[in-house]
Amino acid sequence: MAPRHRLTLHPIEADPRAAAIERGASDLGFGNIGEVAIADIVFVDGDLDSAQLDRLHSVLVDPLLQRGNWELPTSHAVEITLQPGVTDSGADAVRHACGTLGIDIEAAATGLRIRFDEGLADDVADDIIERVVANTIIERWAWGTIEPAHPGGEDIRSTATIIPIRGADETRLAEINVERALYLDPEEMVVIRDHFTGLDRDPTDLELETLGQTWSEHCAHKTFRAAIDATGGPEGEQVIEPLMRQLRLCTETIDAPFVRSAFVGNAGIVEFRKGITIALKAETHNHPSAVEPFGGANTGVGGVIRDVLGIAHKPIAITDILCFGPADLPLSDLPDGSLHPRRIREGVIDGVADYGNKIGLPTVAGAILYDPAYTTNPLVFAGCIGTSPARPLHEGPHAGDRVLVLGGATGRDGIRGATFSSATMDATTGEVAGASVQIGDPIIEKLLIDALIGAEDLYSSITDCGAGGLSSAVGEMAEGIGADVELDLVPRKYPGLEPWEVWLSEAQERMVISVPSRNVSAILNRCKRVGVGVADIGAFTGDGVLTVRSGGTPVAEIDTAFLHDGRPQRRMNAVLPEPDRSPSVGRKVADPKAALIALMSHPNIASKAGTIHRYDHEILGSTVVRPLIGAAGDGPADGVVLAEPLAEHGIAIGIGVNPWYGIHDPEAMAYAVVDEAIRNVVAVGADPDMVALLDNFSWGDPRRPSTLGELAAAVEGCCAAAYMYNAPFVSGKDSLNNEYIGNDGERHAVPPTLVITAVAHVPDANRCVTPDLAEAGNVLMLLGSTDSEFAGSHLDKVLGAPPVAGAAPAPDPDAPNRYRHLHAAMQAGLVAACHDVSEGGLAVALGEMCLAGRLGATIDVLPHDDLSTSLFSESLGRLVVEIEPRSVAAFKRIMDDECLQIGEVSESGMLSLPGVEPILVSDLADAFNHEAYATHNGLQATS
Repeated sequence: MAPRHRLTLHPIEADPRAAAIERGASDLGFGNIGEVAIADIVFVDGDLDSAQLDRLHSVLVDPLLQRGNWELPTSHAVEITLQPGVTDSGADAVRHACGTLGIDIEAAATGLRIRFDEGLADDVADDIIERVVANTIIERWAWGTIEPAHPGGEDIRSTATIIPIRGADETRLAEINVERALYLDPEEMVVIRDHFTGLDRDPTDLELETLGQTWSEHCAHKTFRAAIDATGGPEGEQVIEPLMRQLRLCTETIDAPFVRSAFVGNAGIVEFRKGITIALKAETHNHPSAVEPFGGANTGVGGVIRDVLGIAHKPIAITDILCFGPADLPLSDLPDGSLHPRRIREGVIDGVADYGNKIGLPTVAGAILYDPAYTTNPLVFAGCIGTSPARPLHEGPHAGDRVLVLGGATGRDGIRGATFSSATMDATTGEVAGASVQIGDPIIEKLLIDALIGAEDLYSSITDCGAGGLSSAVGEMAEGIGADVELDLVPRKYPGLEPWEVWLSEAQERMVISVPSRNVSAILNRCKRVGVGVADIGAFTGDGVLTVRSGGTPVAEIDTAFLHDGRPQRRMNAVLPEPDRSPSVGRKVADPKAALIALMSHPNIASKAGTIHRYDHEILGSTVVRPLIGAAGDGPADGVVLAEPLAEHGIAIGIGVNPWYGIHDPEAMAYAVVDEAIRNVVAVGADPDMVALLDNFSWGDPRRPSTLGELAAAVEGCCAAAYMYNAPFVSGKDSLNNEYIGNDGERHAVPPTLVITAVAHVPDANRCVTPDLAEAGNVLMLLGSTDSEFAGSHLDKVLGAPPVAGAAPAPDPDAPNRYRHLHAAMQAGLVAACHDVSEGGLAVALGEMCLAGRLGATIDVLPHDDLSTSLFSESLGRLVVEIEPRSVAAFKRIMDDECLQIGEVSESGMLSLPGVEPILVSDLADAFNHEAYATHNGLQATS
């Protein structure tokens, strides 16, 4: 064994990571723990002389920031390293540096050394390490010095293990299901048994794992494809069309001329402007983010970027919608086996920022939501948008094409990640799901982009190597055609992997392409030029069989017809909700001024600047309307707009999400979030007749009839809203079983969470509109009607909900025409500012416009006889617009007089509302920004 050398790098100045540990410990109730010191460690295994160590020292140590030495430290401290097999990007960089320097090493690893104040007891320090710093899913730690553990073992060139399944009764089938962590339905296990009985053989472990991955809820969308027998609701007993069929039929019926591809391949494709296509995709990465927040969010972003790359488009922007438990949750209330919401939030936001910033893509749009129901089930929605010159879609693979794998090497990362995502979590989830966690490497992904963009004519089909790894990528591409691949040709991070592990690994930053033989050398040369790995592992055959070999011996032979079409359709029972839709239930607010201040500072409404500024949202130079706008750059934009420099056209991105409506009325919630997403893009200048939608559902266990009924109602609302706005869905994703078995033994599900992303055409990027008030004396108009609709409102969150909630906001059938008229007014240059009315109602919308422009507003007319309804109802389809006095008449003509003049912009520095004590704009700004930069790493704090 080669000698191990260890380089400790101490920061010269105060390290912000140490300060973050101190703050994190304080925030979680440990009090003042004194000073923390942190250092990085680099381990290098190799027979190196002093000259080589000196050369390495000169490369690895930045003399302006660090001092480093090769001596073994003696002070009392904790050291942390990664678990064996976890991706270590720092070690990869060290190996690359050694190769560049011509220094031969056997292995490298990285770690951290943390020294606490001498007065802090070791057991308290251990608790801080576990609660604030390290994650046992991917890391291990020890007092003193630690030695990194490299994954090892001899290369395994084995045949697969046979799994006896013929003749197994349902009890034994259930045991196999659990032993292999397949999470298949009992009926599916029976079909698999009968299939192999008919073949007169038992399946191999690799065949069974492939079926488990392909038939998983994550990959097969079994609930969305199920036949549903429903009861309840206004129609009583009925059979509901499969949910996915409803969404696809909706898009086909709308038949929008700009849709190039919907619900096919890795992403939807639209063509708003002739000659340029846009790829759209949003994914979820919920379960991985619960057990390893940084890695889960990091690879969620990486995966959705590869989805866009996997439809032959160049990624240009990222979106993220994040749902967390309360950041101030007492440790005593934290369920067993769960990470604290603050810890999850920091890891997730750091993971999103790390990937986007390093890969050079702007993170431009999103939302952050807080609710106790997300404490153990955080939700991470990652989206990506890409562009390409319009070209025919790839039609391969073809028989004879080679199977090429590009990107990173394969390890034990993310094994069974697809099936893990179909499971309900509990206190043991972290222990059993460690192998389901992937760690990303954005630099490798950037190299993949460089290799593939411009090579579109060289391959016949492409897909990302995501959930299920090669099993999913090659298995899906081989549908109907067949493939023959050799696992020994797959590059590996380390020896010792079994065939099924190589096949199922979800190691990141990998793509699979089918390449005609004549083009293989061109692909190899491109990959060599940019420095990305590539391997030719087999061919597409034309025989309809997926053959997988190890050492030349078949370890799987699966008929692709059975693999993709043999799964029995689920038949499920649903109880449809019967929501209260009585709009007469109002609210009485004793102190509207205090209520508005409380709303402005509520975590769901308050500034997300601390997070937004973690992301680079302007890289590539195309962000025309930014997430933060206004006089001080702290006003919230409705949507964002991207446009190439000097280009006339652009695209707008808007997000709709409001799970609290879904608790009361899932169908109305679906309408509401579609309306919000469309309203957000219209508010910045997009054409409401050229909007494409993405749907992302995160729900609880659909086997519970009431939960499935909520999901069915939401899909019905989605389709009805899409028809109303003539806005097609082009891609979607469902993430189910977002539940946790708590200390009480009960299941706790996330609220029904539907995220809608709207991407729309902006015909003139020079006429974009933002919410910041522009000039004193301008007139303020309210568009849309206001009713007493408070169920799920944020007013209830700050004042407490009454016993009878009343109705959630109802659809507004007049909204589509209203948005068209507003767009015409914007195109005519009549609108100085525009802001949608959403969470918190009209009062919050006006407050945000005032703080964004640092101007006051005097409101003389309210939209409803009841003051509380006027100020705080969250009725849909409403916007506040600012118009110059000379343009009022023209604006009213365009709007067909469907607008209410409510007041004007002032220089008073006050928001004056009828019947309410005037509120200083500075107080509104202080409430909105109350702790935007004050928490760990600048993350948004709760009140």
